[in-house]
Amino acid sequence: MNGVPKAALYLGLAGLIPFIWGALTYLNSDLNAWGSRQFGARFVGPYIQLFYGSVILSFMSGVLWGFATKASGSRATVGYTLSVLPALWAFFMTGGGPVNAGNNLIAGFAGLLVLDAIFWYWGLAPNWWMRLRILLTVIVLLCLAVGVYL
Repeated sequence: MNGVPKAALYLGLAGLIPFIWGALTYLNSDLNAWGSRQFGARFVGPYIQLFYGSVILSFMSGVLWGFATKASGSRATVGYTLSVLPALWAFFMTGGGPVNAGNNLIAGFAGLLVLDAIFWYWGLAPNWWMRLRILLTVIVLLCLAVGVYL
């Protein structure tokens, strides 16, 4: 992760905890039972992943909005428009049960990576942005896939 600021890397990795925890508690019934007793049923398995995934897509809309502030003219307009898509996707596409919502979150995070690449290509994101975003996105997609495909 050459060039990625340590704080961004460590906080980004810490932000994976609910996704990883959700996958682990989906795969291990004893851990799921313990987590349910300690934290409540909403904080284990796919439920924590779906809720937190929606939050993170919305958060990332704000990050992209911040990148759009560096642009001007029509590029700024396009940037602002693209920046709201992850939050709208999370709002409209995470219903219909855990499998459907999980599939839609997988699509949302894959789409977010495309948006990250666009903002990076335009020079609006830091040079190291895609190195961090690819790592985080791959882990998120793998964790979400546990709840959807296993």
